[in-house]
Amino acid sequence: MANIKLGIDRIEQFLYLFEGKKIGLITNPTGVNSQLRSTIDILSEVTNLVVLFSPEHGVRGDKQAGAKVEPYLDPKTGVKVYSLYGKNKKPTQEMIENIDVFVLDIQDIGSRLYTYIYTMAYAMQSAKEWNKSFIVFDRPNPMGGNIVEGNLVKAGFTSFIGLYPIPYRHGLTIGELATLFNNEFGIDCDLTVIPMTGWKRDMDYEQTDLEWILPSPNMPTIETVFAYHATCFFEGTNISEGRGTTKPFELVGATWLDAEQLANTMNEKELSGVYFRPAYFTPTFSKHQDQLCKGVQIHILDRKKFQALHTGLHLLKEIRAQNQEKFAYSLPYTEKGRSMIDYNTGSDYIRTHDFDPDKVYKQWREESVCFEWRKRQYHLYN
Repeated sequence: MANIKLGIDRIEQFLYLFEGKKIGLITNPTGVNSQLRSTIDILSEVTNLVVLFSPEHGVRGDKQAGAKVEPYLDPKTGVKVYSLYGKNKKPTQEMIENIDVFVLDIQDIGSRLYTYIYTMAYAMQSAKEWNKSFIVFDRPNPMGGNIVEGNLVKAGFTSFIGLYPIPYRHGLTIGELATLFNNEFGIDCDLTVIPMTGWKRDMDYEQTDLEWILPSPNMPTIETVFAYHATCFFEGTNISEGRGTTKPFELVGATWLDAEQLANTMNEKELSGVYFRPAYFTPTFSKHQDQLCKGVQIHILDRKKFQALHTGLHLLKEIRAQNQEKFAYSLPYTEKGRSMIDYNTGSDYIRTHDFDPDKVYKQWREESVCFEWRKRQYHLYN
């Protein structure tokens, strides 16, 4: 069995960082030690925990995607909770005037689209601005720490799902990513990462012997994490990405698709490490709610060979080709005039071109090579 100690498991060795300090903790239900004890409870016992900060989905994980949360008192600890999702993505002076140290303990999934890493970045900016220190309890990247995949966000296309020019699959732990953000994107806060012990970059998450806790309501399994990187494009379209089903991001479809044709065509492409099965599903919420959708389920046969973004580009192109009259990208956001797909893909190229998936993926690979080289200087683990 793996003998992994998470950052929070090692707090006793780092109590000197917390002595005499008032603590503000950014966390959610994934913030637990390896025995599943809440980081909130641990810090409330051994430090002066005075404020909790909630990312998207809430500090207890009880909010769906996009739900806004007003300040409230955590019923278990009595500590005030501020939301960092909605109008105040960056902590304000009022929120942090009574703390000395920000602490973050959240399970990331290794994707540039996941808002938690930008909640971290904004809090780090606030820490710098108001002269607070920042501590990250590190955790594994569930997709491993070696493979990098995808393009970089272009200027003018930054958002809360792509604040900095990093690839879709960045191949760093959240602690390593914090150090990269701090050094390369001008944050320069007083940052300390409490590292894990025993984790290896080539580990599958199952090899860690750690329990998987849903980082968000639509990320129930490790398989979902890998599938998400292939089907995240569909968040910016009128195609269901499986929200409202028991297989979010593994199921893709719409009321008007031909499931058999789509599955057969996708399997004929012989994409690495994946098989497409005709699937029929009825979402209980989100797109096509209470309507029978026809499409495919993505079965990942080999995680090491599976090229999620290559798969996703081919699937998007094929679905769009099946019925161009009914397929549509999401309407632009009024405040910036850009569609969700543009923010998702980091440019407007996919939306505005009849793209070749192989050529796009090759170009994206070229963009990620430089990042792949740069990220190595931030590795804390072999």
